[in-house]
Amino acid sequence: MPTPVLHRAPPSACAARTPLGPRLPLLLGAAALLPLSPTMAHSEETTALQTLTVSAPSLYDDVGYTRRTTTAGMRFDATLREVPQAVSIITQQRMRDQGLWDVEDVLSHTTGVSVNQIDSSRVDFYSRGFRINSYQYDGIPTLNTDSRWYFGDGALNTAIYDRIEVVRGANGLLTGAGNPGASINFVRKHADSREVTGSLSASYGSWDRSRSVVDVTTPLTRSGDVRARFVGGYEEGDGYLERFGELKRYGYLVIDADVTDDTTLSLGYDTQRGRTSSPTWGGLPLWYSDGSETDYTRGFSVAPDWSYNEWESKKTFAQLEHRFGGGWTLHGVATHEESTLDSRLAYPYGFPDRETGQGVYYYTGWNTGERRVDGVDSYVEGPFSLFGRHHQLVLGGSYHDQSNDYENAFTNGFAVDDFDAWNGATPAQAWPDFSPSERASSRQKALYGVARFSLADPLTLILGARYTDWHGRTWSSTLGNHAQHESDITPYGGLIYAIDDTWSAYVSYTEIFQPQSYRLADGNGYLDPLVGKNYETGLKAAWFDGLLNASFAVFRLEQDNVADIVLTPGSLVTTATPVSDVVSEGFEMEISGAVTDDLELTAGFTHYTATSAQGAFNSDRPRTQANLFASYRVPQWRQLTLGGGWRWQSRTYASQVGPKGVTRDFEQPSYTLADLFGRYQFTSNLALQVNVHNLFDRKYYAYFDTYGVYGEPLNVTSTLSYTF
Repeated sequence: MPTPVLHRAPPSACAARTPLGPRLPLLLGAAALLPLSPTMAHSEETTALQTLTVSAPSLYDDVGYTRRTTTAGMRFDATLREVPQAVSIITQQRMRDQGLWDVEDVLSHTTGVSVNQIDSSRVDFYSRGFRINSYQYDGIPTLNTDSRWYFGDGALNTAIYDRIEVVRGANGLLTGAGNPGASINFVRKHADSREVTGSLSASYGSWDRSRSVVDVTTPLTRSGDVRARFVGGYEEGDGYLERFGELKRYGYLVIDADVTDDTTLSLGYDTQRGRTSSPTWGGLPLWYSDGSETDYTRGFSVAPDWSYNEWESKKTFAQLEHRFGGGWTLHGVATHEESTLDSRLAYPYGFPDRETGQGVYYYTGWNTGERRVDGVDSYVEGPFSLFGRHHQLVLGGSYHDQSNDYENAFTNGFAVDDFDAWNGATPAQAWPDFSPSERASSRQKALYGVARFSLADPLTLILGARYTDWHGRTWSSTLGNHAQHESDITPYGGLIYAIDDTWSAYVSYTEIFQPQSYRLADGNGYLDPLVGKNYETGLKAAWFDGLLNASFAVFRLEQDNVADIVLTPGSLVTTATPVSDVVSEGFEMEISGAVTDDLELTAGFTHYTATSAQGAFNSDRPRTQANLFASYRVPQWRQLTLGGGWRWQSRTYASQVGPKGVTRDFEQPSYTLADLFGRYQFTSNLALQVNVHNLFDRKYYAYFDTYGVYGEPLNVTSTLSYTF
């Protein structure tokens, strides 16, 4: 029988996850029982006590595959079983073990999240049947994405993040405007060591992909009250698509300063940029002109040899924390982002003849854009007493301003003589001058408050609300100006019953809304705001002082005015038809953390149904998903860690307009993807890790809607890392 995890230290005094790490608390406890040294012994004249200082890397930021506490969803620092919603936390250790290099990697391995790989660069994420467009950085709702344009959001590197938190269901209390599927919070790393620490790593893998990362923390003053952390990296390589190549560079610097004993100030900056050669815009035809299904090789690319994507993101932020007396704390965060895109692409459409390959035409576009985002969030939180019991209160406000400007140029396109034999070679395109195509801006101001009432020793009530004032303005070269003003009060309520020291039961209700700038497909105005409600109940458990967490949730989401978007090649206008009475209901299960000293695992299962007044809703999203990943440190060979896992999703389908204008269903059967990894620790500092993704080389579509995009085939990566 494996030894249960019974002796891990509290977050403030636990060692890094090395072979001796879990036993450090026992060593410290034993040290406390040792006889006093002569200099500490009592004498007739005086009692002299020497101060013993013990330092070790904190486990608060990384406890394997889970985390003891979080502020996700409510701003309170709470254990996971005290949050009345489903929450997944992807830690540094999980990202390292699974080889999750970017945001797309992380979310594709997260319970209840499915990925739409729109083409070789663009990606969308869905939860409980709804597209996720609510993103936060350090708790600030600073970004609403638009899948038409590529700013590199799915390709952002995870090396700069301490963890990524996913709250499934509506999270309107903290995000304001958004969708009810889920919200994602990226929590940045900080300079949390007063000594020089860091790591270096170099990776090489399939398709000549390489990656180098440096992560160093150093004190800037003798006392360590001012500290700095730098993370930098470089990636380049090809891909499984013909002619495809990618280059990424990123850097992150944060300075943390203990201004006083009660005040901490953080200033940070991160920049990420990338360039992709021969990226696709769209994908492969699903049918030949005779109605039979195509079956291209996964490496076949629809991209011309002159196409490219370039993107750059720059973010600046400041954080302030001041601790008042009586347990009250002030938190403030401000951020500014500037992102740019520049791409020349070609979009194929039509159905090729099975024999000749004729019938495919290309539409071309040169797109540039700029996105600016400013966000501020400030709140106070602390305890108060009422009716003889202790409670907690959060009061805060936030401001969010986002603007997007786009310019475009188009050519007459071209036809391909034999699409099945195409190698990407096309004549140089005569690009005209740019012309402004669209400008969009939104401004969101909000006040929010939430209280956690201790009604009885086992019973906690959470009540909160957010008032959001939203202004939006769009201009397009086709439709001219359009302005919107919406305001909304978003309620939040949750009830948690602690069954015992391990189990708790909960029920919660919250709402969310999302103003929309989509033009109605019939041309008569714009869509009304999307409104949604989220009902959820479930059970949660925590074992081994929070090192292993589990949850079971049953949910029901209701939405109206959901946009059924129509994207037409060559059109600068995004039109949509409102879908009413959208209902998603189902259940989710997840367990993550340490089962024993040597075994870490994460496992999840999701099943739901999603319907609307018109029938099935988003049927191309899997209704059932399961995932498992585990790592095991071999007791008889402590230097060796082995692991792996799998992801399974159910059958999916979508109604498409096929050859000759006939509407038909395109179906993808269920499939499983398997991964393996192993790590050998040569010394306490030096390790070699190998990751294998899609072990059985399963061929599947990562996207099919009008066209198809294949997922990555079997690939292998080796990483050599050194910590100090």
